[in-house]
Amino acid sequence: MLACYSRHRSGERNSRSSHPSACQLPHSPPMYRALEAGAYDRREPGTTAAAATAAGVGRPISVLGMHPSTGRLAAAPDKFRGTASASQVAASAASAARGAGWQATEVPMADGGDGLLDAVGGEERTTVVTGPLGAPVAAQWRLLPAASGDGSPTAVIEMARASGIALVGGAAGNDPVAATTRGTGELVMAAVRAGARRVVVGAGGSATTDGGLGALEAIGGRAALRGAELLVACDVTTPFLDAATVFGPQKGADPAAVELLSRRLASLAARYRDELSTDVTGIAGAGAAGGLAGGLAALGAHVVSGFDLVAELVGLDAKLASADLVVTGEGRLDPPSFAGKVVGGVIGRVGGRVPVLCVVGDVDAGVDLDACRERGIEVVSLVGRFGRERALAEAAALVGDVVAAHLAGLASR
Repeated sequence: MLACYSRHRSGERNSRSSHPSACQLPHSPPMYRALEAGAYDRREPGTTAAAATAAGVGRPISVLGMHPSTGRLAAAPDKFRGTASASQVAASAASAARGAGWQATEVPMADGGDGLLDAVGGEERTTVVTGPLGAPVAAQWRLLPAASGDGSPTAVIEMARASGIALVGGAAGNDPVAATTRGTGELVMAAVRAGARRVVVGAGGSATTDGGLGALEAIGGRAALRGAELLVACDVTTPFLDAATVFGPQKGADPAAVELLSRRLASLAARYRDELSTDVTGIAGAGAAGGLAGGLAALGAHVVSGFDLVAELVGLDAKLASADLVVTGEGRLDPPSFAGKVVGGVIGRVGGRVPVLCVVGDVDAGVDLDACRERGIEVVSLVGRFGRERALAEAAALVGDVVAAHLAGLASR
């Protein structure tokens, strides 16, 4: 099972006490050796450094003697929350690259929260389900074609579309004690009825802290899933019993409500252990979406890294493999961005083979830009370059401007 990653943003803020320092990547020596050395190492395994140097590998593309028109760019950004979708950002970066004579591949990304449907594509479906406070909502989800010979499609669901905080107008309009994940369970069953043998549930942006009970009641039990595999995509490691304390205040819960919700989660954990033989308190990330992840895990779901799952669904590695330059980014870059979120995940999968241009809305003071640059990561802040007003109003277009300027700079070297 893949581990989930911690995060301070994306609607549900994790309380993990420590994060990698700015531009420090997760530990994986074979993958990150070149990046830690500051090299753009594109050698195949077993190729000697001398042979690579002779072939022009392991150096920035600007010194390879490559004409700009022969370059290949892969645009793999996250959304810029509230200003541009991942698809819009990727399209703008790719358009700028093509305008400079480069080939370009668009790979909009997500980490399991909102933006998941935008990243994976597929056939759009809409199902009317129970909203977080009981009113019906029309929730979109996606059905992806079968990727293997068994002919079984994969369904992708964002729980926020059925049980999200945005559906009730934010924390001020929410009833954190009454809010239910029933609609998310109804979406899971709609996917199963549509023939999905694999159902991905993106956990983030929820209004709920019901421990997934509403979803379980809507599903009805393990047998109702008809053998379908359930995967919960998350970007937090919050334990089940901490969900109310960590996420409750963001959903409008005052201290008394947080205490009540915590007691309810403890009672549910005992119930899941006794009735479904699953100890959700020991599952990393079970507290995601107010405990929805734990509730679905009690039905047999696997709680996994949202970024890694999306990377698999969109074939990210294959699309990065032929790139000479990779563009990624998000709305705000901070130290947790390098801990399993899209930016850190893309950088990790590039593995130092080629340079990375990271275009972001703004940069937290905790990010060491010099350290990033030493590792082959050029960070550009839209706020820093264009001012806050334009960065908020024209985010996608400005990403294209940054990419065009960067490629022009490469061509002039």
